[in-house]
Amino acid sequence: MLATLPRYMAGGHETRLTLILLALVVVLVATVVQWRLLPRDGRQQLPGMLKRLAIMMMLGVLVMGAWHALFTDWMSWQVFISHASTFGLVAHVVSLWWVAK
Repeated sequence: MLATLPRYMAGGHETRLTLILLALVVVLVATVVQWRLLPRDGRQQLPGMLKRLAIMMMLGVLVMGAWHALFTDWMSWQVFISHASTFGLVAHVVSLWWVAK
């Protein structure tokens, strides 16, 4: 959600920007509630998961940077950030799924 904010600000989409900010507040409240409900084991696993997420986000920047450098014209940094974060999140979920199996 945070990665889409620059696109909406640059595009002048104030209504969508407002909706995204409201949704961000809801997600933050849900995050706090989930954190409080999380058992100690889950809290201890969280730093490793966040480290994996950061690595996957960096992988997203590298992969999308290479993709756009090789196959597309440069559009804008806002779109690049959005694409890179999407790839990073998908890679994070797939890596968690592979480890679980």
